[in-house]
Amino acid sequence: MKISIVTVCYNSEATIRDTIESVLAQDYPNIEYIVVDGESKDRTMDIVREYEDRIAVVVSEPDAGIYDAMNKGIRLATGDVFGILNSDDFFSSTDSISAIASGFSEDNVDAVYGDLIYVSPENTDKTTRFYSVKRFTKTKIRMGIMPPHPTFYVKRKFFEQLGYYKTDYRVSADFELVSRFWLQGVHFYRVPKVIVTMREGGISSSGLAGRIHQNKEIVRACRENGIKTNLAVIGLKIPFKLISKLKRAPKYTMVNK
Repeated sequence: MKISIVTVCYNSEATIRDTIESVLAQDYPNIEYIVVDGESKDRTMDIVREYEDRIAVVVSEPDAGIYDAMNKGIRLATGDVFGILNSDDFFSSTDSISAIASGFSEDNVDAVYGDLIYVSPENTDKTTRFYSVKRFTKTKIRMGIMPPHPTFYVKRKFFEQLGYYKTDYRVSADFELVSRFWLQGVHFYRVPKVIVTMREGGISSSGLAGRIHQNKEIVRACRENGIKTNLAVIGLKIPFKLISKLKRAPKYTMVNK
């Protein structure tokens, strides 16, 4: 089974080396790695070119935002299974993709996800939050809770059947797509392992205004997929997020950069 991994990036010179090296260090033998750059103005592409002979496809050209770039990566991919690794994230261990692949060996599985840890941007050895969704349900969709998108891998054929990331969302098209796929019958499976390490930050966590905008898009995503919710219901996820800050990742998920 070939697994396509796409990294979309723009001005990511500070972090993309960690991302690339974590992909190239994977012990799974059949990986197609694709980098889609939005015509960065810093040294991002200089770093990418250092690894170009080990990357299947490299594209650097203007795009219409992160979800447009992700869709571009999907269309370039030729693997049986597709996933995204953001340019400031990295795989938590060298067997992250092997764990994802093992999930697809289970009966009747279309998509696989795992757990994720957040770390301090200044010190990636310092875990700030453990993010795990053991069961994905309609109730959790109503509350705006989804499996960690950077750990989400799905059979590529479903993009053609059920559609791509919606580019008129600014920050929550990943929530909309994952929810849409689940609601339309894609069978999910969770592997109990930390797959990806994510640096804290990003648009959706850049303050109160960013969170409000994100939650409004989640309400829209729910309504477009026939799920009734509102901002008050989505606010119920706050206790879950606070609890996740107190949780420790299991010992078997120790970071192995």
